[in-house]
Amino acid sequence: MTPKRSEQRAFLMDLIQKLNWRYATKKMDAAKTVPQDKVERILETARLAPTSSGLQPYEIIVVTNPDVRAKIKPVAWGQGQITDCSHLLVFAAWDDYTPARINMMFDLTNSERGTANEGWEDYRKMLLTSYPPRGPEVNFQHAARQAYIGLGVALIAAAFEEVDSTPMEGFDPNAVDEILNLRPRGLRSVALLPLGYREEDKDWLVKLKKVRRSHDNFITEVK
Repeated sequence: MTPKRSEQRAFLMDLIQKLNWRYATKKMDAAKTVPQDKVERILETARLAPTSSGLQPYEIIVVTNPDVRAKIKPVAWGQGQITDCSHLLVFAAWDDYTPARINMMFDLTNSERGTANEGWEDYRKMLLTSYPPRGPEVNFQHAARQAYIGLGVALIAAAFEEVDSTPMEGFDPNAVDEILNLRPRGLRSVALLPLGYREEDKDWLVKLKKVRRSHDNFITEVK
């Protein structure tokens, strides 16, 4: 095994260890703050996450304001992580695929690459023809699935940074949208991700064994 391959394997083994370390933290230490450089790296991994057609149809709202988080907590089943965490990430998907949004991403790609080609422009036309007519709800659900890809990547990055996190669907999206004024921006909240540090002596889940289905019960190989 070459040194480079050995380093890659060591990196992946370290990542797997950290994924075993992470869990959905139930009690976070409100006195501890995640360093901003760690937060920025977690956000950057989510920004670089893949999305369908490269449209990036979601945004991440980072909430540190204690008053705003206090408003969100009651509409998130009173979960303490909302106010005890260091940073609250709100993943908010586009409420629709509009021609303006599709064109914005294609124009950005052409600008960044300094070129355009017939195949790419044909693909743009295909999306413009097929996506908007599907209707806002179908398009929102598709965009929400893209947001979940970013959520998953952020969870992995947080574990790598040894930052605790808790993915949450247990909240009233309409209420969160209103608190954060998302609807006027064409966004709808789909998931919350508090980032912080566990308070081990007050978290009932921290010492429980991580349970996952076995490799054979989870993975099927088709040869």
